[in-house]
Amino acid sequence: MDMDTNGVGWLAAIVIGALAGWLAEQVMKSNMGVFANMLLGVVGAVVLNAILAALDVGFEGWLAYLVIGFVGACVLIAVSRLVTGRRASV
Repeated sequence: MDMDTNGVGWLAAIVIGALAGWLAEQVMKSNMGVFANMLLGVVGAVVLNAILAALDVGFEGWLAYLVIGFVGACVLIAVSRLVTGRRASV
């Protein structure tokens, strides 16, 4: 998958993904580190991007990537909580 097709390069995707992961951590009241935030944001964006591409929904630009990364990271946090049965520390 080529992130440049969305108007976002790899370096920008990492930075935006880190921000998206941090925002998701704040909203979901999760207590993770900087690396986990970055990973959740980037992976969340990639997974949700793949789902949207399969549904033939396109987006372009850093703001759309931030929103999709945020939503994807929130979904990953929720799924992680379902699988592990753990709640985030508050």
